[in-house]
This record gives sequence, C-alpha cells and structure tokens, in this order.
Amino acid sequence: MLNLKFNNQEKLFYIFLTTHLFIWTIIPTVTNNNLPLDTIEALAWGSNLDWGFTKHPPMSAFFVEFFYMIFGSQDWSYYFLSQIFVIFSFLIVFKLSEEILNNRTLSFFSVLLLEGIYFYNFTTPEFNVNVCQLPFWALTVYFSWKIFNQKRLNTKDFILLGIFSALGFLSKYLFIYLLISLILLFIYLVYFLKDRKFDFKYLISIEVFLVLLIPHIIWLFNNEFITLTYGLERAGVENPNIIDHVKFPVIFLIKQIGILIPFLILIFLLIKKIKINLNTKDKNLIFLIFINLMPIILMFITSLLFGSKIRTMWMTPFYLFFGLLFIYIFEKQININKTKNFFIGFLFLFLISPISYAGVSIINENKRTDYPGKQIAEKVQKLWNKDFEDEITVVLGNEWNAGNLSYHLKSRPRWKGEIDNSKVEDLNKFICIDEICIGN
Repeated sequence: MLNLKFNNQEKLFYIFLTTHLFIWTIIPTVTNNNLPLDTIEALAWGSNLDWGFTKHPPMSAFFVEFFYMIFGSQDWSYYFLSQIFVIFSFLIVFKLSEEILNNRTLSFFSVLLLEGIYFYNFTTPEFNVNVCQLPFWALTVYFSWKIFNQKRLNTKDFILLGIFSALGFLSKYLFIYLLISLILLFIYLVYFLKDRKFDFKYLISIEVFLVLLIPHIIWLFNNEFITLTYGLERAGVENPNIIDHVKFPVIFLIKQIGILIPFLILIFLLIKKIKINLNTKDKNLIFLIFINLMPIILMFITSLLFGSKIRTMWMTPFYLFFGLLFIYIFEKQININKTKNFFIGFLFLFLISPISYAGVSIINENKRTDYPGKQIAEKVQKLWNKDFEDEITVVLGNEWNAGNLSYHLKSRPRWKGEIDNSKVEDLNKFICIDEICIGN
C-alpha cells in the first residue's frame, strides 16, 4: 500500500532521525528535574579527566566534558548528546544496509525496526557508557565489512578499524565481545572456509588498537586495576555457586527474548509468511550472523562458565544490526508495496515509548531524576559565601552527591573522589556537609 519512491525515502529517513532526536531530547528535558545517575557520574569524572575512573574507562567522561565546555550545566544538552550518538549509529546501520541489501527501502526498514528495541529509545536519554559504545560499535562493524567485502585490502580501512575498536573498548570493556566475534569471523574465513589467505595487513588494526590503549593500560597499572575489579564485582564472578551457572544464563536468555518481542512483532507485520531458507555458503549471511549472534552467544557462554550475572543494559549495542539481519533473511518475503500494518505498528511504538517515558517520569516519585541538584548547589554556595570569598574548586564525596555539586556549581569544582582525611587536609579552606566536602 505504501510505495516509497527513491527521492522520498531519503527525506523520510532524515525526518525520522530528526524527529527521534527532537522527541528524545525534549521529553526528558521537560519531565526530569535532574540528570540521570550515569550522566552525573560521567560529568563528575569529566571534571577531573584521567585515562580511567573507578567504574569505567574514560571515553564517556571525555564526551560529556567536551559538551560541558560548550553548554555548561544545561540539562538538555546532555540528552541531545545521547541522541547524537544514537542517530549517528542509525546512519551507519543505514549505510551498511544499503551496501549489503542494495535496496534503499529495505535499508530504511532495517533502521525503523530498531525502534522496537527499547535500548534505542526509552533508555537513551541517560548518556552513559552503554550509549557511548553505540557509534563505535557501528563503525567497527562497518569497517570490518569493508575489509570483509574487498578483494583488494585497503590500509586506511585497517587503521580506522583499529581506531574505532579502541574508542569502543575505551567506552566500555564489554566491547571486547564484538572484537572477539570479528576475530573468530576472520579465523573462520581464512582457516575453515578458506575464502581468503592470511594477510599481515590484518595485524594493522590490532597494532593501532593496542597503541591507543597504552595510556589506559598504564593508568590501570597505577590504579590497581580498579575498573576491572568493579566489573567483576558487578557481574558476581568472584563468589558464584553451582546454581548460578545455570540460573543466570537462563535468566539472561529469557530477558533477551522479552526485549525482542516488540521487534519481532514488527518483523511479523513486515513479512508475508515465516519461511526460513538459509544458505550457509552466503558470505553476507555469515558476516551478519557473526556480528549479531556471536557476541550474544559469547555473553551467554561467559555467564554459563563463570556463573556471572548479565545486567540487561549491558546489551545495549548488541542489537544494532538485528534489523539488517532479519531483513536480509526475510528479504524475499517482504512486499514493500504492502506495508500499512508495519507502519501502524512502528508509529505505535515510536509514540508510545516517549509517552511511557514521560508518564514514568511524572508519576513515579523518589527517582534520581527528581533530585533537587540545582537547589542544593545554590544552598551550598550560599553557605560557602558566608565564610569565604574564594571560589569552590574541589568537591569530595560519592559520584552522585558530589558529582551533582560539581555539575551545578558555577565554578565547576573538580571531583576528587571519596572523602578521606588526607584529601581534606590538602585543602586550604573547606566545609564538610553530610556526605560531601567542598573547598579549594
């Protein structure tokens, strides 16, 4: 019923991206009183930039600090930052889809389908390490495809692959699951499928990747590998029992199925009938299976072997190319002239997600985003001004309480970690209030 012409497709695609950007910037700006936890944490780290922090590698902090230098304590700008990362990832998905499918309409659908996965709408207002991974995950896949698809290897592609892989890993360590999947793909191509011969150019990406990681590795050595310790604790790897090796993998699978239900409904609305006929020699299909399913399989195996808990939000970048995978599998069963039901389903999900987000923000009480961060900062500033004329340059405490002060105070004090006597003694002037200390 809906036949999209070539010229209109591009317009519709960019209208979709712009609308997504606008909605998911405005809605949280209007309904939230304070930035979410993870964004405040990144801003706390950004005030005192380093090559790593207590919980994560540094990339998310670099981006929020760059935005702070431009916009200051304007909440909307950090929701905007998050959506830039999302729609840029959508653009890369669209570009790769065009190259694989050779069909702009189906490429458009491969992106629209992602609105059926709440990682790409409902959870995106909170800029964090999960969102930070998205464009680098997309770019790493894209340049892997270029290398995979070219008979003549281009050195520039290997360099760019190494750069984006490093930036992704420096966003969050779980990026390693994508990198291992890509390594397994090329091992399969070279040694099992014998589709190509090994070329030393493959090592360029690894070399670039490792060189860019050197500052962070040095930081890890100097800080007792604190981020790795935190990650292991969050996953519950240190003290698993026998039941955990079964319980957590099963829970993981159930959650993934639940996450994909709206997405699968959209797929059902798009195809004429479910008929799967996979060609195991199809190199495009092999590539799509490795980049989509292998990271999830590896995550499942990790949980199975170590009895580790997989938190739902960790899977944020894993489904970026799921739309492309399913479109490719069911391409022959899609009638692009009869997509009325699909677009009705898409529009429903596209609108219900921000409405639900707004409802949760308004109705639910005692959320992090209800925190009166700005008001508290104003009171703290007045208290400081009674005794001192100097600016507040340092704040001590946890990332949430102290981070909010660092963000909201006009002097943008540096967050210097938790309170301890040695840090307080180093301050010339200071005031300690409840769980925070401020000074210079």
